[in-house]
Amino acid sequence: MPSLLSALRTAGAKGCVFCSRARDGAGVFLYARRPMNAEETPPRCYALLPCAGRGQRAGGALPKQYQRLAGQCVVQHTLAAFARVPRIARVLLVVAPDDDYAACLPGGAYQVARCGGASRAESVFNGLQALLDAGAAAHDWVLVHDAARCLIEPAHINALIDAALPDACGALLALPLADTLKSADGGRAHATLPREGKWLAQTPQMFRIGALRAALAAHAGTGFAGITDEASAMEAAGGAPLLVPGSAHNFKLTYPEDFALAAAVLHARAQGGTP
Repeated sequence: MPSLLSALRTAGAKGCVFCSRARDGAGVFLYARRPMNAEETPPRCYALLPCAGRGQRAGGALPKQYQRLAGQCVVQHTLAAFARVPRIARVLLVVAPDDDYAACLPGGAYQVARCGGASRAESVFNGLQALLDAGAAAHDWVLVHDAARCLIEPAHINALIDAALPDACGALLALPLADTLKSADGGRAHATLPREGKWLAQTPQMFRIGALRAALAAHAGTGFAGITDEASAMEAAGGAPLLVPGSAHNFKLTYPEDFALAAAVLHARAQGGTP
């Protein structure tokens, strides 16, 4: 397996179209890469939202990230949370090349890259290259977040940034496993597994752009097999990401009933409640 340094030097992603959107919906294509001196430029924080999935388990005629929830598309709620974090220098929405929905979103403080791949890992890998091509530096930080985790709050994003910035590897939001964990065989409980030391991974997950891209590049040849999130790529490269307590409300919309629960949480927030 190539080292992180060699992978960082040799890996490349092709076919990314990077597009900046203004409030009037016009697209401005960016191809220039700004030279940056890592020693002179303080690391910045970027957000990358993979938004190229189909979400078939969620049902509905549209991909789940574009379905309506409390008067807006799911991904609009996600974008709004990151827009309220001043330390985020740029938000990049990675969509499929044939995406017909992103152009219908209201303009805002985010950019769109039409370089989504066949898997979430490939979309993130291509999106990282799009950030680099647009002027981000390898030593900058990226917060990768599921577009369908639309209940994320700025307070948790800020808590992750605070925890990750001084860390040598990076960090992710996660929750300690509270339920009893079973292994199954033929649809029947086979054994009860110890839950001590078990965590449920969430997003955002925050790492240096160069290090994360190099870690993912090591698995590009296998179609990113076994890479289920950014932390798993960093773990495979020898890293030990920091676990930062998240929130039970920061769940990913996966099934139809998740939309009703998310709508209830958003309604409570709008009424001044605490969820």
